Amino acid sequence: MIYQILDQSNHAAITELFTSVFTASEGEKEGTLIGKLASELASTIDNDETISVGAFENNTLVGAIFFTRLHFKHAISVYMLAPVAISDEHQGEGIGQALIKSGLNELKKRSVHVAVTYGDPAFYSKVGFQALSENVLQAPQKLSMPFGWLGQSLTSEPIPVINERPMCVKAFNNPVYW
Repeated sequence: MIYQILDQSNHAAITELFTSVFTASEGEKEGTLIGKLASELASTIDNDETISVGAFENNTLVGAIFFTRLHFKHAISVYMLAPVAISDEHQGEGIGQALIKSGLNELKKRSVHVAVTYGDPAFYSKVGFQALSENVLQAPQKLSMPFGWLGQSLTSEPIPVINERPMCVKAFNNPVYW
């Protein structure tokens, strides 16, 4: 498996991957919704505000993740991991965890302080994420399932308390994702 930073030239493959994975697992409506989100994110990959990492097998994209910057008035570098997709044929092989670890290592190289995500605590705890209270660090939108707000420090310091709601990339400004 080869893990590498993706760019906008991977747009079609990313959109197809996310649409098919979420359609298979969550149904057509969710597949369309997350496929649209992935397409919008893929079209804005700039390796700064929006970073994507992919897993390739035989030159075929079999997994992809996105990290998007969250902006606070406080001087801190925070990225949000979402969404994540691994092709149906490759689920359960540890590719998702390896892909996320690869992405987190890339963020550490860039001196990012904190990574957050919004998802299944049972899965994300395997790659170092822990429950994160919004009293410590708020999500960009009101959360429908606050127990899914997770974070990890990428430095030796704990996650600092920041009393403000961050700005996120345009694609995540829709409350439907929260």
